[in-house]
Amino acid sequence: MRFVSTRAHGVIDYFYGLVLIAAPYVLGFSGGGAAQWVPWLVGFAVIGLALLTRFEAGLIRVVPVSVHLAIDVAGGLLLAASPWLFGFADQVWLPHVIFGLLEAGLALVTETTADEDKLASGTA
Repeated sequence: MRFVSTRAHGVIDYFYGLVLIAAPYVLGFSGGGAAQWVPWLVGFAVIGLALLTRFEAGLIRVVPVSVHLAIDVAGGLLLAASPWLFGFADQVWLPHVIFGLLEAGLALVTETTADEDKLASGTA
């Protein structure tokens, strides 16, 4: 069941990307290393992908929504698994798992097509 519009997903992406970039500072794991860098990289990637996606919040609009959503699922799962993949689970893991599952989950409930009429006319 896909009930989140592509417009809402785009707005959430920009906010979510900023949250990921700020999370290490706000949640106290900004001492360097993978625990800090993984959310940063995913946060910047989320914002960059939103800018390039063919939906209402995209600026350049070259990436299809379906590709964007697949990348979101993969990125979310990578973020969720990152504490164990990169060996920092003994320091911090819960924020990475929560944020990763939220990213993947949002992708799974987002509509797969933007309003093409609005995109074509440039009013979106």
